[in-house]
Amino acid sequence: MCDDDIHPGLIVDPTVSRRSFGLMAAAVAGVAASAAHAADAAVVETDVEIKTADGTADAALYHPQGKGPWPAVLIWPDILSLRPAFREMGRRLAAAGYVVLVPNLYYRAKRAPVIDGAFSFANPDDRAKLTPLRATVTPEGTARDAVAYLAFLDAQPQTAGKKKAGVQGYCMGGPLAFRTAAAVPGRIGAVASFHGGGLVTDAPDSPHLLLPGTKAEYLICVADNDDQKDPAGKDKLKAALDAAHRPSKVEVYAGAAHGWTVKGSEVYNEAAAEKAWAELLALYKRALV
Repeated sequence: MCDDDIHPGLIVDPTVSRRSFGLMAAAVAGVAASAAHAADAAVVETDVEIKTADGTADAALYHPQGKGPWPAVLIWPDILSLRPAFREMGRRLAAAGYVVLVPNLYYRAKRAPVIDGAFSFANPDDRAKLTPLRATVTPEGTARDAVAYLAFLDAQPQTAGKKKAGVQGYCMGGPLAFRTAAAVPGRIGAVASFHGGGLVTDAPDSPHLLLPGTKAEYLICVADNDDQKDPAGKDKLKAALDAAHRPSKVEVYAGAAHGWTVKGSEVYNEAAAEKAWAELLALYKRALV
């Protein structure tokens, strides 16, 4: 798997002119705005604050209009945290019939959005801005946050508390999804990771070592270039899932680069992203019962 501190899908291609990049971004934004508008008609969106063991987390909460109840889902965003791309994702998932929470990863240090203005991973100064933020996300803190976030979701009148909850993560959010399943195993029935980084490491607290203590079904969508860097990673993960007797699907998305599911990244791949989204919805329909 890839390094969870790197998001190559967001690196600006220097061969793309500023003007053409702006036009491309505007086109993506237009599509996103159209999709968001359609979802807005059926979805309630609320900015919320959640008390955790370490402070107060800012987050976005979504649910369909009406009383429900619907299954709960926690979305862990990628390294740039809560921002419009993940707000749109929350709206879209809620429109499919879920109560969705998207937290700010870095609430201990800064409210979202954590990056102001333009950002490029090709710029060392920009990357340096993330270093102190990334340091605030620890395995222990993630476990505490997971407990708080699921408790918050379960306290919502729209949440179907008798049905299992789901958790999904992107890039560095992939390991956080694994840690959530371990922190609240009785609640999490499905885990999805999209171009997740650091799922299998040599560290004693590697996310894959937590699998025996979880009770979820897993969907692991691997970026093609991540697999090329570490072709054995997916096999080690599948072996760990099988050893833990966890139902799972581990798939490399051919031709899809790290970050392909996140609108706004230069490597966004709509066809592959829609395939992954369909797999996600099928997982939740099957496992969140």
